[in-house]
Amino acid sequence: MNRSELAELIHHGENSGVEFKRDDVTPQKLAKEMAALLNLEGGHILLGVEKDRSVSGLTRERERAEEWVMEAARTHLRPATIPFWETIDWGEGKTVGIVSLPVDAPDKPYKCRRGPAWATQIRAGTTSRDATDEEEARLYMQSGRLPYDRKPVSGAGLDEFDMRRLLNYFRDIRRQSCPPADDNEAWMRLLVNTELMYEDRGISMPSAGGLLLFGVRPNRYLPPAGISAAAYTGTEKDYGARARATLRGAAVSLFPASHAGGGTEEAWPGLPPTFSEAGDAVEAGVVEQAMDFVRRNIGIDASIDHGGQRRERWDYPIEAVREAIVNAIAHRDYTIGVMDIELSLYSNRLEVISPGRLPNTVTVDKMRAGYRASRNELIKEVLRDYRYIEATGLGVPRKIVAGMRAHNGTEPDLVEEESRFIVRLWKQPRAADRLGGET
Repeated sequence: MNRSELAELIHHGENSGVEFKRDDVTPQKLAKEMAALLNLEGGHILLGVEKDRSVSGLTRERERAEEWVMEAARTHLRPATIPFWETIDWGEGKTVGIVSLPVDAPDKPYKCRRGPAWATQIRAGTTSRDATDEEEARLYMQSGRLPYDRKPVSGAGLDEFDMRRLLNYFRDIRRQSCPPADDNEAWMRLLVNTELMYEDRGISMPSAGGLLLFGVRPNRYLPPAGISAAAYTGTEKDYGARARATLRGAAVSLFPASHAGGGTEEAWPGLPPTFSEAGDAVEAGVVEQAMDFVRRNIGIDASIDHGGQRRERWDYPIEAVREAIVNAIAHRDYTIGVMDIELSLYSNRLEVISPGRLPNTVTVDKMRAGYRASRNELIKEVLRDYRYIEATGLGVPRKIVAGMRAHNGTEPDLVEEESRFIVRLWKQPRAADRLGGET
């Protein structure tokens, strides 16, 4: 936004999408206005502008004002959000702070903190008020319009993407032409058209799925983007774990062109060579980081067959482990922002715990039968492009269920609990496995 656009907003006064506020109000009142605008069609909160349209300016330094706004959006708004923040010099030593909220926020209804409770807000003209039961019900219905992985990440831009991975994906995985390295406008068009970015009132922002898959620092904007891994000596969690790791970064790896199926095209102008000739990942994403952690911390038996060939047998089939990890990344509930995916290795089992219940209509029995459904379709489709996910959607019955039966005769546990889903692989057969059932 420039100064003339700001002046026009102030000239027309408050409306359904514009609210004037001083920056000495309580965080709860600021969160109330943010919730109301998010539940309608987004808009702007102008801080340092009076109700009579006069400009008084921010009363605190710009950096302090930004911290105050972000803290209010994080702790007094549910779901927490990251609004787009900017400041404009109004002259005469006055600065206006602008809080911009997206048009079609997907996580409706938004609620503001009110003591120990949370209240859903709506915008009616220039007034923000509590929603009625019927209004709140409609907001819940609207929340399904835009899946989480397609929601815009306010405040982020093209520079939050790892351009090496984007090139690797479009040129070597999808095998399509790419814009020149310095043509930001062309790249933003491509990413908007493939839903890796989202355009709102002329501003292009990464989608949540785009950042999770290809972001330089996804956790800067999306705290749950990652995996917490631990290896324990016994059968229960223990502070004395023999290995721990917090796995962060883009979900997908940076692969060499030969591995990805690309040719020997010339290096992309403006970027250094990034692909090795060995076929291994040049830089591991979260999926491969998790697999590396598992390989380092599970047992392996080696033997020589009759032909003199070395045979290795891991505690768990690698394909089943990979499927459990990839499914967690593709299908977890990212609106639960305080929990990572958990990857835990015990002396008798391996567990992958995904935050959130199964998506609507999905049951454990349907998963075992190969039912196809997705909470995060964009993430799933990109992971399928990398061949992390089977095109048939039969990864669970083929790789996890059949894979464990063939490996050691065990039945994997697929368990849905109140706020999480667990895939549990057993190292050795149990009594129930020998009897053909599950514990």
